[in-house]
Parts: sequence; C-alpha cells; structure tokens
Amino acid sequence: MNQKSLRFRVTDALLIALIVLPLLCGMALKVLLFPPANGIEISGAKIFFTISAPVQDLPITESQVNSWLVILSVLGVCLYLTHGITAKGGSRRQHLAEWLVEKSESLVKENMGDYFHAFAPFIAAIMALSAFSSLLTLIGLYPPTSDMNVVAGWALLVFFLITYYKCKCGPIRYLKSFTEPVAFLTPINLISEIATPISMAFRHYGNVLSGSVISVLVASALQGLSASLLGWLPGVLGDIPFLQIGIPAVLSIYFDVFSGCLQAFIFAMLTMLYISGGFPADDYAARQAKKKEKVKLKSKSI
Repeated sequence: MNQKSLRFRVTDALLIALIVLPLLCGMALKVLLFPPANGIEISGAKIFFTISAPVQDLPITESQVNSWLVILSVLGVCLYLTHGITAKGGSRRQHLAEWLVEKSESLVKENMGDYFHAFAPFIAAIMALSAFSSLLTLIGLYPPTSDMNVVAGWALLVFFLITYYKCKCGPIRYLKSFTEPVAFLTPINLISEIATPISMAFRHYGNVLSGSVISVLVASALQGLSASLLGWLPGVLGDIPFLQIGIPAVLSIYFDVFSGCLQAFIFAMLTMLYISGGFPADDYAARQAKKKEKVKLKSKSI
C-alpha cells in the first residue's frame, strides 16, 4: 500500500467518524444527563442547560443539540461522497454523488424553472436535514422535526425567500398584489400571505409528531395487553411483553422512515412551489428588458 492510498483511506475513516460520532455523542448525552423513564412517556424536548441573558434566559434543548448533530452528520456524508471525485469517474461512491446531484437539479428545474436552477443545493439541504432529523428516532434520539421551534425557523426562512422574490419587481408591485383581483379582498390576501409559513410549519410538525405519539401509544397499549393476556406465564416469562416484539418496529418503519422522508419531500416541494409561484417572472423579464434598452440608449448617446 503506497502513501497516497494510505492517506486516502485515513481520510475516509475520518469522514466516516464525522458521520457516526455526532450521533454517538447525542446518544451518550441522553444516557448520561437524562435518567430512563419509568414506563412509556410522551414529552417534548428536554433542556440540557440554560444560558442566562439580560432579557430572557436561553434554554438549550434536545432539538437544538440534535439539529447541530444532524448538520455535522450530513456534512460528513457530503464530504465522504465527494472525497476522491475525479473527471474520469468510475467509483460507486462518485456515481451515487452524481446521481443525487442530477436528481436534485432536475427536481428544481422541473418545479421551479431554469431561473431557479441555483436553488438545487438549498432544496437538497432541506430534504436531507428534515429526513435525517426524523430518522433520529430509530436510534432513540429526539427528532428536531417534532419541535415546533425548529420547523417554524425553516418555514420563516422560506417565507423570507418567498417575499424577496415577490419584491424583485419592486416593493410597490408587491404591495399592489394584495389588492388583486379586487381591492376589497386585501384583508383575505394579507391573511393568506401570513398563513403560508404557519401552514408549512404546522403541517410538517403535526405529521411528524403525530407519528411519534401514535407509535408510543400503540407500544404502551401492547405492553398492557401483553401483561393481561400472557401474565399467567410462569416466572420471568410472564414479565416479558411478547406483544411488543415486532409490531412497534413495523410502525416505526412507517412513521419514522416512510412518513419522515415523505414529509421532507413535501416540505421541499412546497418550498419550490411557493418561491417560484410567487415570483412575477413575466414582469421581471419585461423590467430587465427595459433596463437593458435604457443602458443601450445611454451608451449610444455617449
């Protein structure tokens, strides 16, 4: 093994560690700081510690810490997939990375148009963060997508982008749009505008949280049912919740894997449709054409 190959493998090992270690740290923090609950409980994100502030104390919760752990893991996945990329290609890792990039770009192009082709990394990041955050329940960590604060932050970021592109033709054009098609619909248009980030946040938060709650309730019910039906078994066998074996795992596959990835895709689709749908493309193109004509006239006059 030459020095170049050894360096490549060491870098790969470090990148794999960057993927795995944040998740292991999150599991270790949960085990060390929070004692196991007696039975099954449904609760929000627990607070690790609180930072004192002049106006209001800032609590650092599970959802915030786990969000940063997911970001580090996703960063590690990206660096691992792109490590060793060459113009010739050939490795399976590079083929997977290129396939993901092509699918992201085609998805953005089909739903947003050529003007927004640069949004592909942003949309891919939204889907990756949302999906990875929902999948944390598989390793016993609190999913950040079950915290309204996290999802509302994503929705507000998207709302700022929607407003920015609506104002590309000027703030007067944006304000005038609230009076269309008739002026007396202005209050309804304002409510509709404000409802956009609220509906995005609650849709994502509600679907992910409801799946977690249903899984916990079913597991609790199976535990009680197992004790009622099979509690007569002698010795230790009567204390084993046999009915909890297998069924919660199937529910977890649906609610955590399928539903979590589905909600990530839906959130990304809504982001693309809201941003591209609110952008006045025709008016913006006409405005840019007028600017070019003015520049040409000025250059000719000079």
